[in-house]
Amino acid sequence: MPLLLAAAAGLCIAYVHDGDTVRACDGERIRILNIDAPELSDSSRCSARSRQRLAGSKNPPWCNFALGERSRDALRAFLSRGSVTISRSGTDRYGRTLATLSVNGRDAGVYLVSIGLARVWK
Repeated sequence: MPLLLAAAAGLCIAYVHDGDTVRACDGERIRILNIDAPELSDSSRCSARSRQRLAGSKNPPWCNFALGERSRDALRAFLSRGSVTISRSGTDRYGRTLATLSVNGRDAGVYLVSIGLARVWK
């Protein structure tokens, strides 16, 4: 069920997919810049094949599903605290907007890293 997080004059967030990806009310898919959050149980990155393929990469899959749920929930709570602002920086290979999301001047990615629910993207 989509959670509608909206604030006057800010970015309208329709849905928080996981700890580093959201969908705006206009359908735009947004990947939080410079962080990696734990995967959720339905992530293809956590299949045996993907884990093997990505094992030596700079950003191997982080397949702690319980922590992934906590990360998603923390991002949802963070974004509901006020008007969400966005600073876009391009797109990734999946067509998602890469951006910094902030609430009341506080960066969502920095917040998640500071509480151990995301790590810096290498």
